[in-house]
Amino acid sequence: MKLILLGAPGAGKGTQAEILSRMQSVPTISTGNILRAAMRNGTPVGLQAKAYVESGKLVPDDVIIGIVKERLAEDDCANGYILDGMPRTIPQAEALEENGIDIDCALSIEISDETIIERMAGRRTCSKCSQTFHVVSNPPKQEGVCDFCGGELTIRKDDAPETVKARLATYHEETEPLKDFYAKRAKLKTVDNQPTIEETTAAIVKALGL
Repeated sequence: MKLILLGAPGAGKGTQAEILSRMQSVPTISTGNILRAAMRNGTPVGLQAKAYVESGKLVPDDVIIGIVKERLAEDDCANGYILDGMPRTIPQAEALEENGIDIDCALSIEISDETIIERMAGRRTCSKCSQTFHVVSNPPKQEGVCDFCGGELTIRKDDAPETVKARLATYHEETEPLKDFYAKRAKLKTVDNQPTIEETTAAIVKALGL
């Protein structure tokens, strides 16, 4: 299975990608996690990306494509993968095709802007391993502490309401057109966001015929 997850920031792509990854035994390639690691480590790419991310803008295509292509060349991607957060624009999607990176399906999680803004306010991210939690729908066992590595949970700058609104505007302008791009290739499937993570997973499993 070579899958792309589409949807607005906060639609639950990362959470669903992790669940599908376990179900199908394929890796999730999250450009967000790769970039956050680079920003945390202060690499040249990380410093370059940081200014874009914190202002709610998209990281330049050449940076993203290079990172993704290297990652997909690794052995664990031989039987498939799930791309989370990539492509975000039509040029990125075209660049993937030009680089011989093919996908079986693009799945879009549909959700309203109002729900996103409400949801992002409760999101917490581990400062060490980048695992995400939510104070309502996916709380950690101990408040403020990561279940996986014990790191401190923080509110990312790009989850603040004013940044979320900027990210949503960018999504509608630059990323949402990807639905038409993949629909024309008969590769688009859509699911409506459900009240719980489990119900959303069930809808995705049904849509993908897994």
